[in-house]
Amino acid sequence: MHFVEQIGRYRLERRLGTGAFGTVWLAHDDVLEAPVAVKVLADNWAHRLDIVDRFLSEARLLRRADSNRVVQVYDIGELPDGRPYFVMEYADAGTLADLLTAGPLPVSEVLRLTALAARGAAALHKAGIVHRDIKPTNVLLRTTPDGTGRVLLADLGLAKSLANASGLTLAAGSAGYQPPEQAQPGSGIDERADVYSLGAVGYELLTGTVPGAPGQVVRPDRLRPDVSPEVQRALLRALEPDRERRWPTARAFAEELERLAGTPAPVRVKATPTHKPHSRHRSIALMAGLFVVVAAGAGALVLNLPSSSGSSQLEVKDSTGRVAVEVPAAWGRQLRDSGWNPQALGLQSGQEPGLAVADDLAKWQDLSADVNGVFVGLSEHGSVTTKVDALAHSGCHYDGSHAYASATWRGTIRTWSDCSGATGTLSETALRLVGGTAQPQVYVQIRQHGGDATTRILRSLRVT
Repeated sequence: MHFVEQIGRYRLERRLGTGAFGTVWLAHDDVLEAPVAVKVLADNWAHRLDIVDRFLSEARLLRRADSNRVVQVYDIGELPDGRPYFVMEYADAGTLADLLTAGPLPVSEVLRLTALAARGAAALHKAGIVHRDIKPTNVLLRTTPDGTGRVLLADLGLAKSLANASGLTLAAGSAGYQPPEQAQPGSGIDERADVYSLGAVGYELLTGTVPGAPGQVVRPDRLRPDVSPEVQRALLRALEPDRERRWPTARAFAEELERLAGTPAPVRVKATPTHKPHSRHRSIALMAGLFVVVAAGAGALVLNLPSSSGSSQLEVKDSTGRVAVEVPAAWGRQLRDSGWNPQALGLQSGQEPGLAVADDLAKWQDLSADVNGVFVGLSEHGSVTTKVDALAHSGCHYDGSHAYASATWRGTIRTWSDCSGATGTLSETALRLVGGTAQPQVYVQIRQHGGDATTRILRSLRVT
């Protein structure tokens, strides 16, 4: 959107994030003297009546939920150019994804946070709504005057009425959190789809990694030996590919997690999460660094791309149109175009343009899997080079680095191979503009087997 300083009575302060269809701003309500979040439809979608209706539907569904476990909508309006916006409560303590930047959480905290998220989902289900995209970036944390924290579900951009869910014809959801029925248009969904996503959230909080594809989930105790059999059974039941074998409701899942945690206690959060994981788990977060970056985009929707009509190369763009890159056509089966959070690399938090394209995004987090694909993330703040140079991938053989230069970009290509027996390679590059301009910088990851398309891909990169 074109930046404005005021929307109605709300004075904009800074951007909180940008998704596929809109931007969320931190604003101040000068009348009530309180911070709020304002979501505005992106100007490139204002002419699409279906997108406008979808945008407004999110506000209506949030209001319909009418629960203190779901983000509240305070106001709705329209900009002078016709774009709608709505005003929500501001979650000052970030998201569950922010807590994960330091690594996995203590088991008791995992149980309580996941149970509270499940209670939020149960409130939606009671109101006749299925979320369809529950993941750590969509679970917000807000402090209260007594210092306790509220856990809030947010971003109902993909939510639907349960009454109409049996007729859904489009696949939706985010890789790793998406139950198999959501990947099969027309199969129908119910609240157990959200139970699967909640199980994936709990799994990630516990292990520091997003679970693999349905039916290929690594047991949590292989990633974190101190996990009890009961906790493991509860999470894996939620992640059952067959929904008939999952917890029947989000409430039932929450009750089991609360039982395992003992007497439920209020969650205490701070505006800037400072949780430090046990040192023995820090290596898990580093091993998963590649995956965490790719999965960090908010509102990430996996799109199945059409065939390439015989062309050997395919150009893909992110949802903002600022990032474009060409990849071999065979790689372009799935695209996630909704951006990333550079905080995954230790840079300033925020939603930035980015995309991930691959022949199978569900396998991206598994370095032992042979996947062909590319991730590109733009950063307007900090040194991407410093962060990328410090990355390591346990279980992979480091093959070294070499300089890269084009008319536009320069950087260093670092390469790994033999990741847990995989036959392909992993390359990572931090690119800076030629000519000394500090920003923007670009982070590129390339997974491939059977050839080396790295240089060709980098030379095709365009950033505006």
